Amino acid sequence: MTSGPAGEALDERPSYPEDWRADVLAADGGVVHIRPITPDDAFRLVAFHSRLSEATRFLRYFEAHPKLSAEEVYRATHVDNRSRVGLLAILGDDIIAVGVYEGEPDATTAEVAFVVDDAHQRRGLGSVLLEHLAGAAAENGIETFVASVLAENPGMVRVFEDAGYQVNGTDDGYIVELEFAIDPSEALQQVRNARERASEARSIRNLLSPRSIAVIGASPTAGKVGHAVLANLLRSGFTGPIFPVNATRGAVQGVRAYPTVREIPDTVDLAIVAVPAADIDEVLDDCLGKGVKSLVVLSAGFADSDADGYAAQRRLVREARAHGMRLVGPNALGVGNNDPAVAMNATLAPELPGWGRAGFFCQSDPLGATVLREAASRRLGLSTFVSAGNRADVSANDLLQYWDSDPDTDVVLAYLESLGNPRKFMNLARRMARDKPIVVVRSSRIDQPNAHGEAPAIDNTVAANVFGQAGVIAVDSIVEMFDCATVLCHQPLPAGPRIAVISISAPLGWLAVDAARSAGLTPARTEIIGPTAGPEEFAEVLADVVADPEVDAVVALVVPPVPIPMEPFAAPLRAVARTSAKPILTTFSGENGIPELLAVNGADGMPEFGSVPSFPDPDRAVRALERVWRYAVWRSRPVSEPRAPEGIDVERAHGIVVTALQRGETAGGWLSDLDAAELLACFGIQLVDFRETFTAEEAVAAAEQVGYPVALKATSHGWRNRPDLRGVRLDLDGPGEVRRAYQGLAAASGSPLVHVQRMAHKGIGCVIKVHDDPSFGSLVSFGLSGMITELLGDRAFRALPLGPEDARQLIAAPRAAPLLAGVAHTEPADAAALADLVERVSALCEGIPEIRELRLEPILASADGAAVLAGHVRIGTAPPRRGIDPRRIS
Repeated sequence: MTSGPAGEALDERPSYPEDWRADVLAADGGVVHIRPITPDDAFRLVAFHSRLSEATRFLRYFEAHPKLSAEEVYRATHVDNRSRVGLLAILGDDIIAVGVYEGEPDATTAEVAFVVDDAHQRRGLGSVLLEHLAGAAAENGIETFVASVLAENPGMVRVFEDAGYQVNGTDDGYIVELEFAIDPSEALQQVRNARERASEARSIRNLLSPRSIAVIGASPTAGKVGHAVLANLLRSGFTGPIFPVNATRGAVQGVRAYPTVREIPDTVDLAIVAVPAADIDEVLDDCLGKGVKSLVVLSAGFADSDADGYAAQRRLVREARAHGMRLVGPNALGVGNNDPAVAMNATLAPELPGWGRAGFFCQSDPLGATVLREAASRRLGLSTFVSAGNRADVSANDLLQYWDSDPDTDVVLAYLESLGNPRKFMNLARRMARDKPIVVVRSSRIDQPNAHGEAPAIDNTVAANVFGQAGVIAVDSIVEMFDCATVLCHQPLPAGPRIAVISISAPLGWLAVDAARSAGLTPARTEIIGPTAGPEEFAEVLADVVADPEVDAVVALVVPPVPIPMEPFAAPLRAVARTSAKPILTTFSGENGIPELLAVNGADGMPEFGSVPSFPDPDRAVRALERVWRYAVWRSRPVSEPRAPEGIDVERAHGIVVTALQRGETAGGWLSDLDAAELLACFGIQLVDFRETFTAEEAVAAAEQVGYPVALKATSHGWRNRPDLRGVRLDLDGPGEVRRAYQGLAAASGSPLVHVQRMAHKGIGCVIKVHDDPSFGSLVSFGLSGMITELLGDRAFRALPLGPEDARQLIAAPRAAPLLAGVAHTEPADAAALADLVERVSALCEGIPEIRELRLEPILASADGAAVLAGHVRIGTAPPRRGIDPRRIS
């Protein structure tokens, strides 16, 4: 026991809610740490209060209040984290904002208040604290916040309103009394997402458009990292000041140097770090003191080395964020921005490709160097470039937020080795791809590192399915990524799959036609004009084909058998492409990329939109076109927003799960068959009527209840869903058959528990499953049932949650799906009923977060609907319900 300031006895301090800790982005893109207050914060709180201006203290306390009393400090720092909560915004070791709510024990209403250090006001910290206080309050059963605000402080009222809350208030001319529900709403979610997008985009803008740069570890010795990055910055013509930092030299590469970052007389926005890993801590302290916003750590020796390095990397991220900085790296190649207003090559690559409309993100530094060389060789311009190395902090998600609003970026390219937050990536990609295509090279190791910094391999089928759901163009190599990028950056999207092939070589022409058919495109016209055709004939055919309303895209193969002048053939391609609404691709004398003869160059000499991409062979041209066409199809579909199906009872479903968890009777987390059936019914998923029986007579009685004919099924381990049907007896029409079937199944399976189920209409067997994937989160899969399907892996996958269009696409995706449309004189199955089942499964798993795994197997799909014969659900303890999860850096 301890005593408070008035001598009252106190229980031990309440448990510390670690999950309330969060690194967040302020409105200006800077990092701030949010955490619950503790008794150890007393001195920091007093120091924070003393820094507040008189005006700020008056607006918070309605009086001058120059000093906190001992009782006030004690009460503020000793909270129960239930009815009284205090959250701090921390930068370095200092408190820069405080938010509190306080209510009576077990009450559903609490009073909320917060105050921000004058030096950090207008950074959006009030809104961030409000979000996190609301999350903690929802977890503690609080439904409503109230607040008292001075009438002369309208800015505080706007904080609540701008956060998306519906605020009611009364005003006596001196104090405004506010009240608002903290229940999540669509408007609140939209405001939260908009603020998150703006903050993350701003943090990356700080990184990619700095006004000044310090190179820490700048070296005069060629071959060292600190020499290379400084030389590249100077060579690129960066438009701001560059400050080498070197403790032993007054100048490096002809530029005045400083012993430490703190001693640089001007502001520093970005610090490039090229010092040994052991010296990073001192660098971080100097950067905090200087107010640096972003770090690019080129140094190796972290997760790229061993388990100790991985632990050191985690410490590095924590410290960088605690110091208010975003971090690229460690072990990064660097960052670049080709905008002439910035002209920054802060990488280890001597040259960046010219300025263009594509942004690129990757992790591996050797891969980044390869990418830059490949882009330059193809004359594909980049707007910005980030090679994040070990991706300890800044991730692809951050770059997507930035590129989404960047007017200089039209296409996003990425090589992903890890997704960080897969659900966030999917949501960002799905929204962004409606306007800007995203091309991703599927690494075979997309996942978070394990304890040793390694990542397990993923299923390429899963990756292709899930990326396709979000409109992401998934490819298997850097070459394929750039093949797609050259089309997307320079040509319009095709309106359909009909292509025309023009060729001066018959063999090449038919290769292109065969490749088109294999890719699912439709060869609408094939014009073999022969090797003796001149430029005039080629131009006439090209113009005629492009004008044909039955053609959506053109592949022109111009590969003469002997060297001839190519400009006469290039001129009509350039002229037609400049005005055509249809994409034109070519294999132009074996060129790869945008050859000068086919380029429409801008003022800086880089190819612009309307340039004609060339591919070394017809197959690559057609495959690039096919991927771009499939993306265009996705973009033309309606947005598939998840919806709540009719006839669902979330509260009843939640009660079933909670009761089962409290009983602790689930075997391996699996609900009993009866509980699973009841849970599924809460979301409108009705199993074909069945009964559990333990004797032959019970089986006969159950058969009478459900109605003949019936099926009997063994239920013990190893006997369910066997493809050889040894555990099932079908089409039983009378009591005698039921008794004999029960006795045989009970004896063979070794268990008296046998299910008696009404026979369903004959149909095509299907399976719907939900499971957690280490790379993409919760996935739902669909496929036809049977051993052959399982062996071939013919299942389609989608990430939860799913909307109507997602559900329809999932049902149609397996290779065997045409069987559902009716073949060999069979009736088509009710695909709409299957899609409805998928939507209900999605809603169930979203609404009941305790669900870890789900299987509906088998489902008999027929013209009469989709009959679910069995459902299995595995559950576990879910994280606390917090309504809208407050913003935090993933």
